[in-house]
Amino acid sequence: MRKALPWIVVAILVVGGLTAATYLRPLALIGASKALDMFIPLSGAPEPIGSADLTGSGPGTLLSATTMPGVTSTFTGQGIRAARVVYHSTSGDTGAPTVVSGAVLTPLGQPPKGGWPVVALGHGTLGIDNNCGPSLSPTLMNLLPIAKVVINLGYAVALPDYQGLGVKGVHPYSDARTAGLNLIDAVRAARHVFGDVGATWAAFGDSQGGAAAWAADEQAEPYAPELTLVGAVAIAPAADITGLVAKSQTGTLTTEQRPVLQALIESLARLHPDLNRDDYRHGGAARYWNVLTDCGSDAAYKRAVAAGQLGPRDFLPVSPDAAQRLQNLLQAWAIPQRRLTAPLYVWYGGQDPFIDAAWTKAAIGRACTLGGTVTTEFDPRGGHNPPAAQEMLDWMADRFAGKKVTNDC
Repeated sequence: MRKALPWIVVAILVVGGLTAATYLRPLALIGASKALDMFIPLSGAPEPIGSADLTGSGPGTLLSATTMPGVTSTFTGQGIRAARVVYHSTSGDTGAPTVVSGAVLTPLGQPPKGGWPVVALGHGTLGIDNNCGPSLSPTLMNLLPIAKVVINLGYAVALPDYQGLGVKGVHPYSDARTAGLNLIDAVRAARHVFGDVGATWAAFGDSQGGAAAWAADEQAEPYAPELTLVGAVAIAPAADITGLVAKSQTGTLTTEQRPVLQALIESLARLHPDLNRDDYRHGGAARYWNVLTDCGSDAAYKRAVAAGQLGPRDFLPVSPDAAQRLQNLLQAWAIPQRRLTAPLYVWYGGQDPFIDAAWTKAAIGRACTLGGTVTTEFDPRGGHNPPAAQEMLDWMADRFAGKKVTNDC
């Protein structure tokens, strides 16, 4: 399970700023494999997977499961099984049933006793529109190389698009609870597609996905008692970003935080029609609002230009009441909210331009107070991405192996 990783994968979760951080699209492992993928013709059309279990109606049960020839015909996708799934999940806000899409992938060959252990991958910000789901892309929006590394280590992968991405619906951007439930149900969906997927799993995510992994850890025991969560890795997690509101009031938003706040406001306005976007957008933000929410690759240049036109006060709330409402909405999505189910590993950097280190430190403190085991790795000179991922992968492998864990609380 703990094969040595080649040098190219030490940056497994390198995150590049699309349009100077309009969206935090992962660019990990985009090297030789991606170059080869560009020249391998895609073959075939998706087909239903006949052996998939489409019965039932609860969280994690399938509405559909189809092959992903666009994925498996690439160089990186060779040697894996892949299925695009549409499955039932749950809103973390209301508890209402939802429909979510994603991708599930496994190694080929003979699984270990008990089935393939699962790693649920929580992706970072890719956008907030329906067409921004990784499962719609033959490269999984550049996440396929990351998934392949995990698969080569002997794990199955469950990769949810998150609610509102990949299928119709509104994406509740930064709603960690909902994304966490989507992660858990992606593991359930994988087990309904491939009969050799086990019930033991770990969560692993960065940025938005780091918060999803953390939230999944909090919710796993009461929500999915039939699964065994061994641990969660949260890299630069967007656990509590309510501090963006105060920074918008003082004009101290970083260049990277401005488009993030734009996506948050737009997502909330879609969910709450009475939320007036004009209470928070001025200058370049007002002029380029629609451009900033477009996650299509053909709009990348326009997004870059638009992000460069955002000023530090372009998101100044028009009144204290407007600021308080935004604060309250973001606070409702913030974590931690309950005791951890399994050990949690948190990496964060002191120079992160997206998520202030003080916000993450405070969230870790609250998690310790609520109860559970937290292993913390703070890099005072680190940014939004760790320089290497081997330590995190080793920590995760140790949890699958049942080894003793360090508690930094």
